[in-house]
Order: sequence, then structure tokens, then C-alpha cells
Amino acid sequence: MTVNDILSFLNNKFPIDTACDFDNVGLLIGDKDQTVTKAIIALDCTMSAINEAIANDCELIITHHPVIFNPLKNILKGSIPHTVVSNNLSVISMHTNLDVGDGGVNDNLCKVLEPIMTETVVANDGYLLKKCTISPICADDLALKLKTSLGGRVKYTDNGKTLENILVCSGSGGNFIYEVKDFDCDALLTADVKHNQFLDAELLGVSLFDAGHFNTEDIVIEPLKELLQTEFSDVEFITNHNSAIKYL
Repeated sequence: MTVNDILSFLNNKFPIDTACDFDNVGLLIGDKDQTVTKAIIALDCTMSAINEAIANDCELIITHHPVIFNPLKNILKGSIPHTVVSNNLSVISMHTNLDVGDGGVNDNLCKVLEPIMTETVVANDGYLLKKCTISPICADDLALKLKTSLGGRVKYTDNGKTLENILVCSGSGGNFIYEVKDFDCDALLTADVKHNQFLDAELLGVSLFDAGHFNTEDIVIEPLKELLQTEFSDVEFITNHNSAIKYL
């Protein structure tokens, strides 16, 4: 099995051409012809993920967030790219295409809500979001459900109404608060919400839940492992869920 075999499968499942224009996805470091016997899957290509890859004799790291996002002016010893190359590792990154794809990040985040029905909706900027219809629940109980299921902390506002239709965007989606009512939703579940967006949510009469960037996206890692392990039985896939973020 080669890096390109795994890349081709991922591209077929989560097409690279569905990623946002600003994104950087695909094989970002390494050799497409490199043989793969072991691979590690992580949200980010951190030193923790790299060290675990090395310790387990992996040839490939698969991440959600791009290992290279902004243009590089140098590649110095001790940096992530240099360490990856020095250890003969390849890195495939599947970002916004994994967010919106079938069985991707947003779909797995929706499962936490135990939806009665889920549909894809298109935001004003063309980004694909999910609308989940759930059993009626109050904001306090939904926040507790999210904390229990995802870990971390949940920041939220309460519109005082029973919630039944939730707009879902993993990662950074606070800007979609202004479109919640366009989709006949009562609330937005996302992360990286700005202070002014919480204030605006109150004015709009919309409940807004920030369940953490890492927590709303790391949820895809185990399902992605299962998907890849089923397709590539000769490759051993392991996962890394390490986060530098700590909570009191």
C-alpha cells in the first residue's frame, strides 16, 4: 500500500476540489510512492503526533488541519515541516473537504445531538452547514449534553425557548449566527465564537453554543480510522487525541 493509494481513497470519499478556496489540502509533505504499513490520524500535525508516529514506525500522518497552511519563508531544524521531512514521514491533510463531506466532521458532530432528521443547507458564502432536528430540549440541558459528549467546556447563550432545530458548523462558525433564522433554526452549535457574536445572539433571540474548536472536530478522528482500517486492512492505523489546551 502506498501514500497515493490512501490519498486516492480519501479524495474519492472527501473530494479535494470541495475544499474552500483558501484551504490547502491533499499530500502536503512527502512521497506519494512511499510504502505505508502504519499510519497515525490526528487533528493536527503536532510534535506529539510526530513523536508517536516515529515511536510506532509509521510512514504516514493523516491530519484534519493542514500541516502547511500559510506560505513558508523558511524550514528550520525543530520546526514541524523539518521534523516531518527529517524522519521520512508523509502528511496528508483533509480540512474543509472533510468538514462538509458525507461522514465527515459536521456529520459526526450532528450525531452527538441524536437528531431525528439531518439536512445539508447552504450558507450565504456557499459553505455547507447541517441543520439538525432534535427532540425538544432546553439550552441548559443541551449544553450539558455537549460537555458530556465532547469534553472540554461549553460557552452558551439561552434564548429562553425550547430548542428543536440546530444549525451545526464544526470549528470556527460564529459568523453563521446571523443566518440561523434563515434556516428556521433556534440555535447554532459551533466554536471560536467572538464576544460580540454572543451579544448579537442575545439580540437575535438565538441560543449559541461554543463547544470548543478541538472538541467539535476531534470527534471525526475515530470514525476516520474505522473508515480507513476497513478499506486498508494491511495497514495499521492508530490515533492521536492529544491537545495542548487544558481546562480548569
